[in-house]
Amino acid sequence: MTTTAPDIGKAAKPAKAKRGGGVMGSTGLYIATGIAALLFLIPFYLIVRNALMTDPEITGETWKWFPTSIQWGNITEPFDDVTVDFAQSLWNSVVVAVLHTAGILLICSMAGYGLARIPYKHANKVFYAVLVTLMVPTAVTFVPSFVLVSSLGWVDSYRGLIIPGLFSGFTCFLFRQYFLGFPKELEEAARVDGLGYWGAYWRIVVPNSLNFFAAIATITFINGWNAFLWPLVIGQDPSAWTVQVALSSYMTNQTVNYHLIFMATAISILPLIFVFLFLQRWLVQGIAQTGIKG
Repeated sequence: MTTTAPDIGKAAKPAKAKRGGGVMGSTGLYIATGIAALLFLIPFYLIVRNALMTDPEITGETWKWFPTSIQWGNITEPFDDVTVDFAQSLWNSVVVAVLHTAGILLICSMAGYGLARIPYKHANKVFYAVLVTLMVPTAVTFVPSFVLVSSLGWVDSYRGLIIPGLFSGFTCFLFRQYFLGFPKELEEAARVDGLGYWGAYWRIVVPNSLNFFAAIATITFINGWNAFLWPLVIGQDPSAWTVQVALSSYMTNQTVNYHLIFMATAISILPLIFVFLFLQRWLVQGIAQTGIKG
């Protein structure tokens, strides 16, 4: 009986074609990603470009890719403006964003863990009530919240800026969904060692969920830093302004100081860039872990 050797050449061709298609697909993906990154960087380029220009260059008819002469003095101009205490507004934003983020993480994570793990016959009803809050427009609760804060004497204070926003129904929902997918074996081992729900949450769940916490912290910090309407209403005195309110004061009906607005904007986004770059890896991993189980 004679046997024929397998046709090695024919078997190799499909693999080669598949490899070629993979390379082309990866190349196209890199090109698309590069174009998207370039589009996202255009606003940052315009901010830096205009911040280092003079107003006549910004509003001139001839487009210039770069400043004719870099105006380094524009960097200190926001801090030298006597009409707006820009440094104080930056500090106010730091305090508000940090405390707001810490409060959201603590309160919403505990609420989400309780809804996901602690047996309670009305747990589903409480969860549905939390979901209902997501359907209520912010404009509906804005005036009652302001009346309450004003009656407590919290206007022009950190308490008025921070405390009303210390709970988020959406963040609570995300934590609950995440904790539903957290391995129960780790918590059961903790209970064998004598830990209760609080001990298991604080010593087991939180240390093993830092990626998710970092993702929520990043998003919450950015939202707290960029908040405008509520700080505008509560911070009636210039000493209580956040950086977003201070930025809006540079644009009036009479004048618009373009280079000052862009320079102050560039300075104000630096903390966000640092936070994002520092937590970028955990942000991606944490978002990938949301909604593991429904």
